[in-house]
Amino acid sequence: MGGSAVTRCLVTLGLMLSVTANTPAKPPNIVFVITDDQDSHMNSLEHMPNLQRYLVKEGTSFSNHFCTLALCCPSRVNLLTGKAAHNTNVTDVTPPFGGYPKFVANGFNDNYLPLWLQEAGYNTYYVGKFMNGLSTNNYNPGPKGWTGSDFLLGMTTYDYWGAVMSRNRGAPVDYTGQYSGDVVADKVLGFMDDAIQDDKPFFVAAAPVAPHGQVKPRPLWFDKPEYPERHAHLFKDYKIPRTPNFNPDTPSGAGWVAAMPRLNQTHIDYHDEYQRCRLRALQSVDEMVGQMVEKLEENGLLDNTYFMYTTDNGFHISQYRLPPGKTCGFDTDIRIPMIVRGPGVPKDQVSEAVSSHTDLAATIMTIAGQPRAGLDGAPMAFLQENPRKSEHVAIEFWGVGRTEGPFDPFYQNAFKLEDGNYKNNTYKSVRLIGDGYNLYYSVWCSHEQEYYDVSTDPSQIQNLATDPILASQHKIRGRPYDQIVNRLNALMMVVKSCSGNECVEPWKSLHPSGGVRNLKDALNKTYDDFYAQHPKVSFDSCEMWYIPEKEGPQEYNVYQASHPHRRRDVEYGGHWSYWV
Repeated sequence: MGGSAVTRCLVTLGLMLSVTANTPAKPPNIVFVITDDQDSHMNSLEHMPNLQRYLVKEGTSFSNHFCTLALCCPSRVNLLTGKAAHNTNVTDVTPPFGGYPKFVANGFNDNYLPLWLQEAGYNTYYVGKFMNGLSTNNYNPGPKGWTGSDFLLGMTTYDYWGAVMSRNRGAPVDYTGQYSGDVVADKVLGFMDDAIQDDKPFFVAAAPVAPHGQVKPRPLWFDKPEYPERHAHLFKDYKIPRTPNFNPDTPSGAGWVAAMPRLNQTHIDYHDEYQRCRLRALQSVDEMVGQMVEKLEENGLLDNTYFMYTTDNGFHISQYRLPPGKTCGFDTDIRIPMIVRGPGVPKDQVSEAVSSHTDLAATIMTIAGQPRAGLDGAPMAFLQENPRKSEHVAIEFWGVGRTEGPFDPFYQNAFKLEDGNYKNNTYKSVRLIGDGYNLYYSVWCSHEQEYYDVSTDPSQIQNLATDPILASQHKIRGRPYDQIVNRLNALMMVVKSCSGNECVEPWKSLHPSGGVRNLKDALNKTYDDFYAQHPKVSFDSCEMWYIPEKEGPQEYNVYQASHPHRRRDVEYGGHWSYWV
């Protein structure tokens, strides 16, 4: 009797183990925090103790992560669609060139990340800033794809003590008198409770406005970000790092940036306090991060959750003599925080793998178990042993450069478009980090160029494109400056209007027969004639949004080592083939 009972127990246990072994593991949850205008170069992350404890020490920081357009709305659309800005043509923060209405008009409200995640079986939640132009006039029906949402609306998005929000497309609610960062934190923790009670995996996004500057609706005015009283005592002795690009003796950059006069002490004092306020505003975000991690841990979900932290774009303040702002191609504006913790992600590590916001949709969908074809990015390195994308980021911008705060040195200047905006800030760039090189190369609509060897000039103040002596001394693998630029120009010819895998593996587009995977390979002397005769990146005029016919040649050459002529080859997407 006892023996048969034991046998029955063993059989039952075996069946249970068999069922458990054959039951698919629940897909991982994804928690995503995106701040607004957070810098990397001034070490703002180091002043966030919860983020350091729960994410940096328990995950991997990506030191070479970039946004591809240094302005909030186009950057967020890039992130949510996995498409380069030249493929979304959402290039500004407000209509007609950008904002939420342009996002909808261009069809992306029916085809973007949360809808894909829902198709993959996820519940999806979003709290905070979505994008400019989502207002009390269009909150319903509003952004699609969210199981639960509570969006900041209109210009109150940037009013730290006067937010108006819409929950699940409901009537707007005024939170005047409550600190916006705390409101967002309470709401996202509530949505996490909802998500945890359901059997489905979840994606939860929190988008506080910190550390963006305070904006009052009428009159529209940028000033220092605001913070709750509990953080007022912090950072009173902080000063912006006095790096070589801090208010330099000699101007740098191109276009309107190169015309900036030196800051005076009044400007510098204001900027130091402005950055102190930014750090104070980030403390509520840091508290929220701690609460979100602790909630996951309390419910036994932390080990099966990817927690991702980033921002929409970087920020300059006193660097290059600039008032507070973004919209530039310098690392101050495009090199941004990116931290990931989760299953299989190394702890307390810094990865130098190159990635951008274009890669995030591909990364998130790969985590969700439904990799998506046709995107302009690829999953980040922590999900791939051999990433296809290895060294480049395509940077682009159209329209105007913007400044913030009361001290704008060119308030009366003729080339100003309006207060705080500068004309002719349209440019294309490539950021390249590989074996033995660290480069930034750009071509402006004004026909100016920038070339920085970031390995020797991390502050990006020595523009080799305007300094023949420095250019003559610059070599990579023994190859001279002009040969390097020829390669970078060809690379930019691909990525400035690329789509899909062209954006991920542009060298393969130039050399489809193989042999060239990066700049190091391309610098082989065999290819000198091919690159010398390649069409050049140029602009016919400075435009506010992407107009291909205004951006010079659109077809790049394709190298084939066979016959000595150049022909248009349908097999390679209608691009020119160069046969040698």
